[in-house]
Amino acid sequence: MHKLLTTLALFLASGLSQAQVTPPKITFDAELAKAVGADDHGMRRYVLVVLKTGPTPMPAGKDRDEIFKGHFANINRLAAEGKLALAGPFDGVDGWRGLFILAVPDIEAARRLTATDPVISTGEMVAEYHNYYGSAALMLVNEAHGKVSKKSF
Repeated sequence: MHKLLTTLALFLASGLSQAQVTPPKITFDAELAKAVGADDHGMRRYVLVVLKTGPTPMPAGKDRDEIFKGHFANINRLAAEGKLALAGPFDGVDGWRGLFILAVPDIEAARRLTATDPVISTGEMVAEYHNYYGSAALMLVNEAHGKVSKKSF
């Protein structure tokens, strides 16, 4: 039995190491690269927005619920317009509440977009901006997300 387990372990290990050595063949798709704004390295410029607890957090209740309803509507609108590549919450423990990765050319354009979000305009959250250079494939996340989510915000 021990010999069988050893042989099986060696077989599995050799298969894993072979898979690690031989990467899958990927074919460049020029049309897709152009559609997502990729440069020659498959990358593009974004602005990373870190959302932090603001100076005037709203207490739980109807008004706060409405602010967040507007926040999610804004996220969905920006994603539909192709300006939001990725968004999501943090645990908030350290005051960091969430992030946006915006597909815009510069921080000023990102400021204009985040100004349309009720959590920013009310002071529930403040935004911190950083230029970010990342995979243009992030632009495919929203479409893929729609295919894997049963519910939306």
